[in-house]
Amino acid sequence: MKVVVTGGAGFIGGNLCRRLLDHPDVTEVTVLDDFSTGSPGNLEGLDVELIEGSILDAAMLDRVCAGASTVVHLAARGSVPRSLADPVRTHLVNATGTVEVLEAARRAGGAHVVVASSSSVYGANPELPKREHLAPMPVSPYAASKLATESYALAYQRSFGLPVLAFRFFNVFGPLQPAGHDYAAVIPAFVDAALGDRPLPIHGDGCQSRDFTFVGTVTEVLTDAVARRVTCEGPVNLAFGSRIDLLSVVALLRDILDAPLEVEHQPPRPGDVRHSQADSTRLRELFPDVEPVGFEAGLRATVEWFRSRRAARA
Repeated sequence: MKVVVTGGAGFIGGNLCRRLLDHPDVTEVTVLDDFSTGSPGNLEGLDVELIEGSILDAAMLDRVCAGASTVVHLAARGSVPRSLADPVRTHLVNATGTVEVLEAARRAGGAHVVVASSSSVYGANPELPKREHLAPMPVSPYAASKLATESYALAYQRSFGLPVLAFRFFNVFGPLQPAGHDYAAVIPAFVDAALGDRPLPIHGDGCQSRDFTFVGTVTEVLTDAVARRVTCEGPVNLAFGSRIDLLSVVALLRDILDAPLEVEHQPPRPGDVRHSQADSTRLRELFPDVEPVGFEAGLRATVEWFRSRRAARA
C-alpha cells in the first residue's frame, strides 16, 4: 500500500516514516512537506519520495495523493505562542489546510485519512482525566484550529463516507524533536539546556502537569491504524493517562544526567493549559495490543539522541 504523510519531514513524521517502512504491508511512502518546521535531514537514508510543497496547493495534493491507500495528515502550524503571534496563519494552515487534504483524499477515490488533533482542544475544561466526550474549551488560536482539524475530518466521514481517524496528541516527545528556538516544546528545551549547561526554562511555577507520550508509542499506534485502516466516529486520545509535573521532569533529568540542574522561572505563557491527562479507554479499545514506552525510558532515549547529535556536530 502507498501511504502519504503530510508534514512527514517533521519530528513525528520522520519517526513515523521509519516505522512505516518497516511494516510489510507498506510498499511506498510519500512525504509532502514545506520545510517550515521540518527538515529533509529527518528523512536521511530513508526510501521515501520527498516532495516539497504546501497542503494549501490543491494540484500538488492531487499529485501526491494519487494511488494512496492512507493519508496521515501531520502537517500543521504548531505551538500555542506561535498562534498568538499570528492567529490568521495558524487558522489558514491548520483549518483550511485540513479541508484541502480531505478534499484531495476524496478526489483520490476515498483514501483513508488519519489526522492529528491535540489535547489542547480541552483547554479550560478542568475535569481530569480528559475524556473525549468532554466539551472542548480552547483557550488559544492553536487549540481552536486543531478543534477545526478534527471537526472537519469527522464531518467529512459523516457527510461523504470518507474513512477517518482523528487522534488527539498529548505532549509527544522523543528523538528528532527540535530545540533551540522560541517555540520549542518543553522536553527538548529542557534536554538541550541541560546538555548545554544552561538553566532549564520553566514558564510559571513548574507544578503544571502533562501526559507525556513517547514518539515511538505514537508511531506504533499510527502505523497500526494505517495497516488496519482503523476509523472511529469520534476523536481518540493518543495518550495513556500518565501525569507528571515539570518539576518532576527536572528531577528525573538530574538523575539521568547525574548532574545538578538549575531552573529559571519565567512568566506563565498565555494560552497554556494547567493540567493535562488522557483517559485512554477508547484508545485501548481500538488498539488493545499497544504497550506504551514508559516516561523514564522515553526520556533516557531522548537524552541519548540529543547527546549523539551533539557528538556528531563536535
